[in-house]
Amino acid sequence: MTRHQKRLSVPKSWPIERKTNTFTVKADAGPHGEAGVPLLILLRDVLGYVDTRKEARYALGQDSVLVNGKAVSDEERPIGMFDIVAFAAREEFYRVFPDEGGRLALSPIDEDSAGSKLGKVVGKQQVGDGVYQLTLHDGQTLTTEEGAYSPKDSIVVDNETAEVVAHFPYEEGALVTAVAGTHAGEIGEIEEITVTASSSPNNVRVETDDGWFETVEDYVVVIDENFTSDEDGETVETEDLSDESEEVTEE
Repeated sequence: MTRHQKRLSVPKSWPIERKTNTFTVKADAGPHGEAGVPLLILLRDVLGYVDTRKEARYALGQDSVLVNGKAVSDEERPIGMFDIVAFAAREEFYRVFPDEGGRLALSPIDEDSAGSKLGKVVGKQQVGDGVYQLTLHDGQTLTTEEGAYSPKDSIVVDNETAEVVAHFPYEEGALVTAVAGTHAGEIGEIEEITVTASSSPNNVRVETDDGWFETVEDYVVVIDENFTSDEDGETVETEDLSDESEEVTEE
């Protein structure tokens, strides 16, 4: 299997320019599947904290970068939707959030908010007497004795204890954000859920401050009212990319 990743073929969610160079770094196997963005891209191309892979490896070797509360040493570790990226020495904390167009962006948050992360429940099964296993959108699994959670709900998981600290049911009236499709990045309340009597996905109508939009329910995630209001500053946009001219093949 090739170790190279062409820029033109990366997922649309990756926050990189596609026509500057031929290749970019390829993500390792891990959370978020193919949509996961290598940590190196965030450190170098988005934040500009390093200029090369070598510098990134040195920084990560100091345990200076935390992802969901744990130190990361692999610069190719996939980073994806709702992950928490923390730079404790800088006192900087970010949540990975889908921006307009579906690209992943870094939203500054405070230290308290960085102690837990949001997850969309995509699977649930009973594994014992009154014990359930939940699978989240990024592949994380956790067990709970509470059976009230359902697929498409969202939960907030403490990064240290892996305990559920909040639960947001998927239902009409819930606050959601679109994470894919034409309306990615838009936020509103579910006005109506239309169940289709076929193998086609259900549709949701979402009311926003500027009107409404309709999309398939797989493209929306339930969030809390405080989820987007605890940001300390503007989202780090893709236009902030640092100069990439020195590395072409990422070797």
